[in-house]
Amino acid sequence: MEQKEAHLEESISCSICLDLLMDPVTVPCGHSYCMNCIKAYWDREDQKEVHGCPQCGQTFKPRPVLMKNIMLAELVEELKKAGLQSSPDVHCYAGPEDVACDVCTEKKLKAIKCCLVCLASYCEKHLKLHYESPAFEKHKLVDPSEKLQENVCSRHDEVMKIFCRTDQQIICYLCLMDEHKGHETVPAEAERTEKQKELEGSRQQIQQRIQGREKDVKLLQQEVEAIDGFTDKAVEDSEKIFSELIRLIQKRSSDVKQQLRSQQEAEVSRVRELQGKLKQEISELKRKDTELEQLSHTEDHSQFLHSYPSLSALSESTHSSSIKARPLRYFEDVTAAVSETRDKLQDILREQWTNVSLAVSEVDVLLPKPEPTNRAGFLKYSCEITLDPNTAYAHLLLSEENRKATYMKQEQSYSSHPDRFTAWHQVLGKETLSGRCYWEVESRRGGVRVAVTYKNIRRAGRLNECLLGCNDKSWALCCDKNSYTFWHNNVKTPLSGSQFFRVGVYLDHRAGVLSFYSVSDTMTLLHRVQTTFTLPLYAGLLFYSDGDTAELIKLK
Repeated sequence: MEQKEAHLEESISCSICLDLLMDPVTVPCGHSYCMNCIKAYWDREDQKEVHGCPQCGQTFKPRPVLMKNIMLAELVEELKKAGLQSSPDVHCYAGPEDVACDVCTEKKLKAIKCCLVCLASYCEKHLKLHYESPAFEKHKLVDPSEKLQENVCSRHDEVMKIFCRTDQQIICYLCLMDEHKGHETVPAEAERTEKQKELEGSRQQIQQRIQGREKDVKLLQQEVEAIDGFTDKAVEDSEKIFSELIRLIQKRSSDVKQQLRSQQEAEVSRVRELQGKLKQEISELKRKDTELEQLSHTEDHSQFLHSYPSLSALSESTHSSSIKARPLRYFEDVTAAVSETRDKLQDILREQWTNVSLAVSEVDVLLPKPEPTNRAGFLKYSCEITLDPNTAYAHLLLSEENRKATYMKQEQSYSSHPDRFTAWHQVLGKETLSGRCYWEVESRRGGVRVAVTYKNIRRAGRLNECLLGCNDKSWALCCDKNSYTFWHNNVKTPLSGSQFFRVGVYLDHRAGVLSFYSVSDTMTLLHRVQTTFTLPLYAGLLFYSDGDTAELIKLK
């Protein structure tokens, strides 16, 4: 009996909504549907010349006029009165936090899939037709989402499947013919593929930064242990020396001990503070990585592109990743200074006591030193750089005591040298750059890259390995008339800024900081790099076309 009822219910159910027929109509091929269901189905096909049956696929031309099947409608009503209703499990009903099926007419069931073509959500029952009917085989099904309507253009009420690269937004085909006409556009799926590659690159950077920060934390722990060890030894040696002086310098012995312990506390506190900051950054990077991983698995291209810009940006690193154990000789200096007091007791008490105090307090700062805030501050670290003729490309003319380079049509008479660039119009400085350095480059015409590089950059050939800014050995600011970009490892970063003629370059090698400024009456930051420099650096210049020139300014 139950099998008969089930078969009867199936016979009078709509194959589109899978519920009992409501206002049933019969199409020419004999299959019956709810009037609203078949109308909505054919409305989506209005651009076609023919309309088809969702079940058998038979087509009709023109679109059939639908009339209510009175006999079938009466049968459905009689069966409803008799209690023939489907009763899904209570756990299948949609709750406040669930995505509800758009087709269910009474009690909404949970949706298990969303269709990006229909722009509707379906429960397991109503999704069946998408799997069984050939008419739905090209429809794209994704996991349920409450943000499905974000795929619809608010202006034209059309599905957005196109990405405008000019305006960096997803649009519909009507937008393409209207306000986005002539813009650079690609299918959303193609843009998703490109952004997915960027996402993976961002994750690799995050992983590298996590590894670097974890390494820094270990180095800082070693620094704490070294500070403790040197401090204890200095205290022990100082006490032995002062024990020989008993009454005469007992007070001074207490002072030195207190200074050493204070310095120990200050140093350990400084290191602990930096440890805490780095651990916090590691946590943030891991959280960012998790968010990007989740986003990379999103099937909805539009949702991916909506969320990507806010998740992809990485914040600038605020701490040095080149934390290295530094000499702690100042503790030994204390011991030496105290030892000297044994032989020159009177001088120490009257005049030389200052030496002991200075030896304790003269400490190199562990945290990165702050970057200067004005040009006068930068000029304290100015260095004179001259260009190396042995590295200059054959068409570069050096002048002004090798501080100026000009790209010439005619080849210069340079001798053969293994350090010379053979294909790119480049030249390097002679001086090794380490510690804190500052220099300025002036170019009135533009068409110049101002760069720093490791000495082991390749010289021969027209490969990216030789080109400043296009490999992992060099960093370059490109000044091309009114547009400015930063290049590293062949990654281009567009920069904003008005026209300028002089660039200031600030390097803190130990802290891993490289900053580029436009120099005029004021200093305007163009771009800052936070990284780890593993080798000494050299200044570099690259030129684009005949007549381009740049000069390393002699700073007073």
